[in-house]
Amino acid sequence: MDLDALDHKIIAALEADARISFAALADLVGLSKTPCWKRVKALEEGGVIRGYRTLLDPARLGFGLEAFVQVSIDVERFDAFEAAVRSHPLITRCHATTGEADYLLHILATDMAALDRLLRQELNRLPGVRHTVTSMSTREIKSDISLAEAAGHAASTVSPIPHSRGILS
Repeated sequence: MDLDALDHKIIAALEADARISFAALADLVGLSKTPCWKRVKALEEGGVIRGYRTLLDPARLGFGLEAFVQVSIDVERFDAFEAAVRSHPLITRCHATTGEADYLLHILATDMAALDRLLRQELNRLPGVRHTVTSMSTREIKSDISLAEAAGHAASTVSPIPHSRGILS
């Protein structure tokens, strides 16, 4: 889906405040209410807007620890491993990776004892797990990202690769 300047304004405004009314959003981006609503619906149907969520503070919910776990698995068990990860409530993010590990997990725990139990009794028993390496977060530096801002930055910094005549040309 190709996004124009108005679409970028809309997603930036919604990313900053998903509870904004259509009237306020329309005023902010310089449209009337109905065309603004239609653009938002098109962004939703096009998959640009995947949903609306409330951001919660893990520490205020009792999660005193965040950890990142590199996981190496038996390759023939990846489907079962991924299914188990998707259903585990304390694994908040999972990425398939290149390098020494197959996956990188972000997990939450209330304290060190809970993290130890999670690693020993649950994570290491997921299907196909061969090896894990855990790093604990000591403090968060950045988490409040703006994908709308990142997309705008990426679009403004991408330049075509100039054609050069080399030996093989």
